[in-house]
This record gives sequence, C-alpha cells and structure tokens, in this order.
Amino acid sequence: MTDTAANARSLPMSRSMFVMTLLYGGMTVIAGVLAFKQFAIGPLVVESGILAFLLLVVISSVVSQQHGKAAADRLVLWGFLPLAFSIVLIGIVLALPASPDMPAQNLDAFNTVHAQTPRIMAAGPVAYGVSLLLNVWLFDRLRGKGGGGSLWLMVRGAIASAISQAVDTLIFITLAFYGEFPIGDLLVGQAIAKIVLSFVLVPFLIAGAVALSKKLDAPVESAA
Repeated sequence: MTDTAANARSLPMSRSMFVMTLLYGGMTVIAGVLAFKQFAIGPLVVESGILAFLLLVVISSVVSQQHGKAAADRLVLWGFLPLAFSIVLIGIVLALPASPDMPAQNLDAFNTVHAQTPRIMAAGPVAYGVSLLLNVWLFDRLRGKGGGGSLWLMVRGAIASAISQAVDTLIFITLAFYGEFPIGDLLVGQAIAKIVLSFVLVPFLIAGAVALSKKLDAPVESAA
C-alpha cells in the first residue's frame, strides 16, 4: 500500500460525506415503498418513488463534485447494502404470522405495498445500479466542458440526471413489466416526467446541496 493510500484510509470521514451517506442509504430503502403511490403532473402520471430516486441522483452528484468520482461510485455500490437488507427484512416480516388483533384492512394494505413480485424486486436493483453509476460517470465527464462555476454545475446535473433517468425507466419498466401488458405508453410517460423533473428540480437541489456540503466541511472556529 502506498503512503498516499494509507493516509487516505486514515483520514476521518468529512461531515458532508457522513450526512450524504446517511441520506443516501435512507433514500435507497424508501424509494420502493413510495413507488406504490402515483401522482399526476398535468397529463402525466408518475410513481412517487421518483422523488427519492431524484435525491439519489442529487446526492451521488454532490459527492462526485465534492469528493471525486471514485467516492461517488463507492457510495452507489454500497447503496446496495441497505437495499438488500431492506428486501430481506421485508421478506421475513411478510413470512411472520400476523397478530389476530391486526385489522384485516391494515394487513391487506401492508401486503399490497410490500409483497412485490420477484420481477419487480429484481428490476429495481438492476435499474438502480446502472442508472446511478451512469449518472456519476456523466456528471464527472462533463466537469471540464463548461469552465466550472455554479451555472455549469447545475447544467451538468440536469443533463446527467435526464439521461440516467431515461435509462432507469427503460431498464426498470422493461424488466418488470414486459410481456405483462403493453409498456409503450408507460415508458414514454415515465421518461418524459423524469426528464422534466431532472431539468426543473435537480439543478437547484444540486446547487443547494453543494453549498450545504461546503458549509458542513468548513473549519469550525473555536471560541477564544
């Protein structure tokens, strides 16, 4: 091991990296639960899990900006851990016998939300891994094209998010639903909605999160 690698391993995690990692792990778990509610943006119907997924895009982009592409890639890969644990834990809870005192409608609602089909459970992690790693790669590749600055930071975030979100939609819907019903309209609607949100929300969220990260990592002045 080189001295540089040894020193890097011995450095404590920065406050911004700690906060972003906590938020990232939470979003990987909650995204699948939120997906069961759909909301409308004009004529487009979108599953609510996109909101958590957009935050995953934002957080991974901010980590790439502040701590480098390698750190962002590790964050995405480690994100499989809370995702896998949540899937296993949900399976255990579903297998446990329900209390006889639990209202039937509550049990039905719980099972409806959490008892996903194996295809959906498999499609989610595949789409997550490919699209988030693609987002980090695109965001990093665009770093040197616009001369830096907050405006180009926001543009990079929007472009990387829009492309990765379109890929996520293609992978997830195809793996989860192809052959079950015609998926053309769902693919188009979801892709358009995600691309729109990528340009409307993501740039400002990234700019705000980068500013927050810099504030968290700023030296704390000790009282005299």
